[in-house]
Amino acid sequence: MGSVTTAGEAVARIAYLSSDVILSVQPALDVESEFSKHLQSYASNKAQGLVAKDVQAVRHNADPLLSVFQPIRSGKLVSVTTSSSILLPSIPHLYKLAQYPVVIHVSLQPSNYPDFSEITSIRQSGFTFLQSETLQEAQDIALSAHALAIKSGKGVIHFFDASNSAEDDAISYEDRDLVKRILDLDAAKAFQASAVGGSSLHVDDARTATITETNLPTLNGQGAPSDVASPSTGKALSKATSTENSSVGSSRRDSSVDSRPTVSSATSMDSTVTRPVTSEDIYNMVTETWSHISSATGRSYHAFEYTGPPDAESALFIFGSTGLFVDEIRLTNSSDDFSNFAIITARLYRPWLGTKLAESVPTSVKRIAVLEQIRRKTTKWGPLLLDILTSLKTAPSSGGAPLIIGHQLGYIEPSTVRQALRGIFQNLNSPSPIQNLEVGNPDGPKQALQQYGLEQPKVESAYMKILDQIFGDRLHVANRLDASNAGISATISSSPEFGFGSLIARMEHRKRFTGEVQDAAKTRDFVTDVPQSWLSRWALSAEDPSKANSMAQEVIARLSTDGSKLASALLANKKLFFKESQWLIGSDAWAYDLGNSGVHHVIASGANVNMLIIDSQPYSERAAADAARRKKDIGLYAMNFGNAYVASVAVYSSYTQVLQAMIEADQFDGPSVIVAYLPYNKENDSPLTVLQETKKAVDLGYWPLYRWNPENEEKGASNFSLDSERIKQELEEFLRRDNHLSQLMKRHPEFSANLSESYGSEVRTLQKRKAKDAYNKLLEGLYGAPMTILFASDNGNAESLAKRLGNRGKARGLKTMVMAMDEYPLEDLSNEKNVVLITSTAGQGEFPQNGRAFWEAIRDSGDLDLSSVHYSVFTLGDSHYWPRKEDKIYYNKPGKDLDVRVAFLGAKKLTDIGLGDDQDPDSYQTGYAEWEPKLWQSLGVDNVEGLPEEPPPITNEDIKIQSNYLRGTIAEGLEDTSTGAIAASDQQLTKFHGTYMQDDRDLRDERKAQGLEPAYAFMIRCRLNGGVATPSQWLQMDSVSSSYGNETMKLTTRQTFQFHGVVKGKLKSAMRGINKALMTTIAACGDVNRNVMCSALPELSAYHRDVHQVSAKISDHLLPSTTAYHEIWLKDENDKKTKVAGDAVVDHEPLYGPTYLPRKFKITIAIPPHNDTDVYAHDIGLIAIKGSDGRLEGFNVLAGGGMGVTHNNKKTYPRTGSMLGYVSADKTHIVCEKVMLVQRDHGDRKNRKHARLKYTMDDMGVDVFKGKVEDLAGYKFEEPRPFAFKSNIDTFGWQKDENGMNHFTFFIENGRVEDTAEFPMKTGLREIAKVHKGEFRLTGNQHLVLSHVSDDDLPTIKDMMKHYKLDNIQFSGLRLSSSACVAFPTCGLAMAESERYLPELITKLESCLEENGLRQDSIVMRMTGCPNGCARPWLAEVAFVGKAYGAYNMYLGGGYHGQRLNKLYRSSIKEEEILEIMKPLLKRYATEREAGERFGDFVIRIGMIKQTTEGKTFHDDVAEAESDDEA
Repeated sequence: MGSVTTAGEAVARIAYLSSDVILSVQPALDVESEFSKHLQSYASNKAQGLVAKDVQAVRHNADPLLSVFQPIRSGKLVSVTTSSSILLPSIPHLYKLAQYPVVIHVSLQPSNYPDFSEITSIRQSGFTFLQSETLQEAQDIALSAHALAIKSGKGVIHFFDASNSAEDDAISYEDRDLVKRILDLDAAKAFQASAVGGSSLHVDDARTATITETNLPTLNGQGAPSDVASPSTGKALSKATSTENSSVGSSRRDSSVDSRPTVSSATSMDSTVTRPVTSEDIYNMVTETWSHISSATGRSYHAFEYTGPPDAESALFIFGSTGLFVDEIRLTNSSDDFSNFAIITARLYRPWLGTKLAESVPTSVKRIAVLEQIRRKTTKWGPLLLDILTSLKTAPSSGGAPLIIGHQLGYIEPSTVRQALRGIFQNLNSPSPIQNLEVGNPDGPKQALQQYGLEQPKVESAYMKILDQIFGDRLHVANRLDASNAGISATISSSPEFGFGSLIARMEHRKRFTGEVQDAAKTRDFVTDVPQSWLSRWALSAEDPSKANSMAQEVIARLSTDGSKLASALLANKKLFFKESQWLIGSDAWAYDLGNSGVHHVIASGANVNMLIIDSQPYSERAAADAARRKKDIGLYAMNFGNAYVASVAVYSSYTQVLQAMIEADQFDGPSVIVAYLPYNKENDSPLTVLQETKKAVDLGYWPLYRWNPENEEKGASNFSLDSERIKQELEEFLRRDNHLSQLMKRHPEFSANLSESYGSEVRTLQKRKAKDAYNKLLEGLYGAPMTILFASDNGNAESLAKRLGNRGKARGLKTMVMAMDEYPLEDLSNEKNVVLITSTAGQGEFPQNGRAFWEAIRDSGDLDLSSVHYSVFTLGDSHYWPRKEDKIYYNKPGKDLDVRVAFLGAKKLTDIGLGDDQDPDSYQTGYAEWEPKLWQSLGVDNVEGLPEEPPPITNEDIKIQSNYLRGTIAEGLEDTSTGAIAASDQQLTKFHGTYMQDDRDLRDERKAQGLEPAYAFMIRCRLNGGVATPSQWLQMDSVSSSYGNETMKLTTRQTFQFHGVVKGKLKSAMRGINKALMTTIAACGDVNRNVMCSALPELSAYHRDVHQVSAKISDHLLPSTTAYHEIWLKDENDKKTKVAGDAVVDHEPLYGPTYLPRKFKITIAIPPHNDTDVYAHDIGLIAIKGSDGRLEGFNVLAGGGMGVTHNNKKTYPRTGSMLGYVSADKTHIVCEKVMLVQRDHGDRKNRKHARLKYTMDDMGVDVFKGKVEDLAGYKFEEPRPFAFKSNIDTFGWQKDENGMNHFTFFIENGRVEDTAEFPMKTGLREIAKVHKGEFRLTGNQHLVLSHVSDDDLPTIKDMMKHYKLDNIQFSGLRLSSSACVAFPTCGLAMAESERYLPELITKLESCLEENGLRQDSIVMRMTGCPNGCARPWLAEVAFVGKAYGAYNMYLGGGYHGQRLNKLYRSSIKEEEILEIMKPLLKRYATEREAGERFGDFVIRIGMIKQTTEGKTFHDDVAEAESDDEA
């Protein structure tokens, strides 16, 4: 059995066992409290409690007890773990919550010298107060608190000083059986079934905890209220009664001994009486609880604890830290003055039971020293002293009342305890004792522990930075955290209410100043007349920001030169000449707007004040249900006033909309409220987490983006502008639903907490039922035994198997039904006869996405009876996917788990589980071929004759042949508005047109939960010869991304533009926008020759021009000839001359033929010494050879390079190109054609994993392949010319070419061009493009070269670059040399993050680089989300290739020049392991490398990795051998 070492842990364990909801109050979400670390551990480990669990973290400054109302009124048992700092601000809530069974566990603060006045200040709130002092008491009293709350129906506060028990020995875990016996679970269930409902804080404020008794005489004429439900005799419950029945459990000293009502005239002995819970009831209930604890453990507790000799004459009544006194008195000897002292403490502090105190104090006690550790003293006499005086002076006593002397207990050093006790004894025994004598240091220890202060989380700085960017010096944030307000705490001065008051004062000050300026303009008190005219003009425009601010500097300058007394007086307030943009900030983290009062004041005032309210609550069902916390409703509240500008924004959804809203708010003459979304679970969450949460909330309509401007109506425009792209399509249904739910909640408030929460699940349930019913109807007319096939599939294989099995079952006479697991209504499962479960394996042994909910329901179900079900499981996996032995459990884990669980629930096996293994000769089909016959045999349909032949599966080759030269049904699919998707076959064909259909994987689960189809959108890739674009083309691409995409551009590793997030309805417009720039997307993807790359070469412009012309010639020469592209995307709406489909159009593809190429085909050109396009990685790599005149002469030709690989499939591998020879420049396009034609005719069209040119060359042999190319060309390759590469990275910064023109290479991390609060990159490049006269060159490493800047234009360009922070290239060499593919959220092939994660990983390595002097050293690091190799990872010196979400294969040893492949070093490692490997390795590289030795060469030399000599040996001699052992 484990042990507990701290009071916080003891309390957290009991709270977790005993509560439905635990509110963990923390200094900040990323700063743990003494309770939270334990609670979060239990929750994350899904520890079992006695009731359901939900641990919610709440900030200490964010009105935490507000979050109690919703769950407690919904029938949830709620406990709160907190420090004492929240108690005083929460007093209004405490009075209401006292009549609910909420338990608040309070750790008194400061931790080394706690202030007990936090408790005395709230003693009259109606709560019951229990105190614990030791570690064991913390456990027992915490349990007592929960038991008492359940039994009494009243709130209980359990408080303790954690430092008091810091040195206690560890105690055992609580006895769960004892906890069950102590907690009245029946009463708990009764409360859980008695939800009150109501979301307003003012609902049911007259609620009083009552108790119902039977067989007691009733008062004459006073029966029990008819509307009060009565539990069993003697049970307490919470029920609203009249306000006259106020709680008698309060702490009034004159009511310390409460009793039941006196019976004046008994009228019946069989009646029931319902009455408020009294102090005596509380005492009886808690005493009963303590009696149970004593019987079980021997530990006794009393309302007042008396410790000491039974005949003691002096006693200490301590309300403070007792530990030091107890220890010291225990160690005293008989000679000490205080050796006969007793100690009294209040275990049950409220209700205060004076008679129980009198009973607990022996009559021998003549003197009592009362020690109160109260730092916030508001009366002359301490509250405890008054309690004791009242109780003991009025109590009957045979020996007379003892002398009671009050003392103020300060901080006492352990070494001075004896001295303090002696002083107390001397004062107590003095003939004239001093009342309120101070003992110890009242100011606390010299080195007091610093308490957590308010901080603006780094993640929230995004909005503040945008405000700074827009308004600059004009910006004034009235409640900024760093503002100095003498004598006012940061908590108060940062509040919006305080800020509003200061703004009003500031506005009045400026108004008076404007009047002073107007008066000054009329006087003759200036030395000259010049200031008067300027002041007059300024005064006329004082409220116009643009005019006032433009004149302000001039006015100040004139006054400064005047020198008069009046000028000096005005200059004393010169800041007021500027018209500020005045803002208030509301943030739960540091500027909490209590009760939204700041918002109300701003709107109601009508003042020209702007308010930015940051909502950090992540989108979740809980957040949607807790109306008291929903800031998005503030927008509706503000719009109802009619006088305010209102906007709802989200910086991680639309940066542009945030800018627009802030500018419009500033321009609006009146109050403005911007509700800004910035969801995070902890203040140190990564931007990626915030981005994902934001996308879910915006996409699903939880956080719509809009702007409301009442002034628009006067201009004839709409007041309301909806800016959410997705919600535009679903707005009508969304609003209808919202209105319906709102009205339903008003009619049935008791349902309000659950209606919004359950809507999505209701939609899913309805969909499942409709699908199942449709199947049943379809099967009604069939005969034969039923067979239900349920699949979970992540890549389509399991789904294909399931559908094929269903068809085969029908052919055998079975009534088959095939559904995804998550689409199946689980409640029907027990009624099925035969069930087949087919699942693939996702991630780290996880269920595929469309089977997770099904599995979780099966796994967690305790009452699902499958005894009448027969079943079989087939599962697909890869036995080598997780090579380490300890990870073998992940092989086919979902299917194995499902097999065990279904059997456990009583189902009978049709066959043993079938295991499909990708490592078998025919992949998973090998195991499937063994399993399926056994299934038919067990069903008795194995010998059916006359089975029809199955049609072969449709392949990509079939799709191309049947497409009529890439037309398919694309045009018809674009017109279909019922879905955001297009047909599966068209998805293959649109790739040839330069666009992929994708969906946002960040949103899949949430949209599914809402009953919506995936968030389909399209990626568009341009065809840009050699990566060169004009400024006008750049501007057009910027416009396309903003108007039709997700407001960002991706500069790809193939030197072109890529757009994401283009919805189907905008796809054609986006294509036309690209065509408008004289650019195209044809053949940017698909089984054709794609964009031809070319080195950027900024230092030699004429040479670059020669090479670029060849790249353009190759690209144009190999372009497909089909007219389908023009017909589908570019024809005008009235163009009826051409038919898109049918026999009227017969195209001809002279190079490609109707089936085009077997797979994609890529060509690149590198110009030595720069291999910045990775010339070895492509189907054709051309190495430019310079002639003696410095111009292009010809090319060395490489062929057979390629990057695509499949994890653990050794038949697939990356390959570097093989040298074929040299050709002159004029023949190059012909040679490229012939290489492509050999691939067209000899490439593998049956197996797409073996269809690239690299496999064709290895199958044929390089010499044979070369010969076929020469035969087609009609001439031989010449011997290759000498060349040398020095690197494959870009050269950043300014360079000058041979013509004196300037070129600057920007660092564009991972090619993503976007605006952020920190870096307005996209805006800056757009503004530069407006004035730039040269060109833009995109590089193969995803960066950008600003080319051909003349010396005359250089100052202007440099100024603009500096303004937009575009001139910064001071990054680590590792970051400058890094590259990543897109991966999540849009790439459907991604297994892990890449573009969004690599920058974070590099940041975590940069401190190590600094420490080892490697900051400036270039190390090529690349990351991809899957093994397809878009960022060409196999050539990097160190690479990380996604294996599962958060897990990567690590490769080492690539060549720095891009000439050598790397090799697997570790498989399936996560960030922690990556850092554990990289940091020591970087240190070793820094100390052991040879002169000029590159990182990739170093790891080979020291033996960490073997060199890869060619693609076919890529899988040989890896550092981490794969194990053949099965789990």
